Amino acid sequence: MPEDRYRVLFVASHPVQYAAPVFRQMAQHPKLDIQVAYCSLLGAESGMDPEFGVEVKWDVPLLDGYPWVCVPNKSPRPGLGRFFGLLNPGLWRLVSAGNYDAVVVYTGYMCASFWITAAAAKRHRIALLFGTDATSLEPRDRNRLKVRVKQWILPAIFRMATVALAPSAATADYLRNLGVPDDRIVITPFVVDNDYWASRAAAVDRLAVRSAWGISDRRSIVLLFCAKLQPWKRPQDVLRAFAQANVPDAHLIIAGDGPLRAELEAEASRLKIAGRVQFLGFVNQSQLPALYRSADVMVLPSEYDPCPVVVCEAMLCGCPVILSDKIRGRLELVRSGDTGFIYPCGDVDALADTLQRALSDRHKLSQMSEAAGNRMKTWSPRENIEAHICAVKASAVPKRRNCSREAPDLQPRLRT
Repeated sequence: MPEDRYRVLFVASHPVQYAAPVFRQMAQHPKLDIQVAYCSLLGAESGMDPEFGVEVKWDVPLLDGYPWVCVPNKSPRPGLGRFFGLLNPGLWRLVSAGNYDAVVVYTGYMCASFWITAAAAKRHRIALLFGTDATSLEPRDRNRLKVRVKQWILPAIFRMATVALAPSAATADYLRNLGVPDDRIVITPFVVDNDYWASRAAAVDRLAVRSAWGISDRRSIVLLFCAKLQPWKRPQDVLRAFAQANVPDAHLIIAGDGPLRAELEAEASRLKIAGRVQFLGFVNQSQLPALYRSADVMVLPSEYDPCPVVVCEAMLCGCPVILSDKIRGRLELVRSGDTGFIYPCGDVDALADTLQRALSDRHKLSQMSEAAGNRMKTWSPRENIEAHICAVKASAVPKRRNCSREAPDLQPRLRT
């Protein structure tokens, strides 16, 4: 293999619609020779998503254009979210026999297959790269015992990483607070396929899409909520703030499904805004560009949502974002007053005030739309891949460890 070309194994829990385009570009990169190992094919095959509450199979190609293998899962109860739900002993042989310069693990440390992979990499002195998208020790269920356990165990776990990967500046700060040395953290920005989203958005007929929603008045302003209808996403805040803002000619589109749907529909009726609110249900990947492009602004009010990719998707389609300040992993993308707005999570009055200002100023929204697209020019697969190469260099050749901890063009934008 030519000098400075690295053989890298990526171990992932399952195919993900956001990772596949990056793997395809990595497979074509002159400095990388990659192999992807999946612990399951959930997502590429139909299956029930417990958070959407519906059966999901992504309608974009997940397994084309890069080398991959599915390692047999020997779990007696296969599935994600359980420690022994992914039990892939074949990973040991794959790591041991592959002559890899580095192994990058994207399963999370809460499954048996992570530990099989990590043990094999350590046994054979192969660089081990893994990370997290977390930005805080606070768990989704707010269990204080979990916080104490994390404070004790996570520093030891992340010390195992030759290089720790952080998808955002907020996660990099989180890892530093856990005691990971600064020179062992590389920011690998969590991205989507910029070309796909921008090109699909450019082809959207906004008037036709809005007409299908029953919105024919060109003066109407459309607010979008696009997420699972789960408590930690706080969709009820959007309904209440939208009703309180009471902006004429404004409509709210809610895309997503989940256990709160019936309750939210009843709430819309109680608030007397049902005529201006539409529930679209689950919207698959290929339909999302039309959704974002036909909206004027998107709101994401989550109390727990470390690094949501919907922010990238929306901005690439020219849709600025109103973001809860708990979504720290996207604060370097959403700059208040420029590419969107930031407001205090759970403060419905503050959100209503933000909606009133945003939805009443079409000219400002138009400026933000352009700014959102421009911001994404330096948050793309190119930066992600270059950052991964830097991370592999830093782990495989210690004397190069100070090469650059961030991908090109990222450092000036890490803190906003």
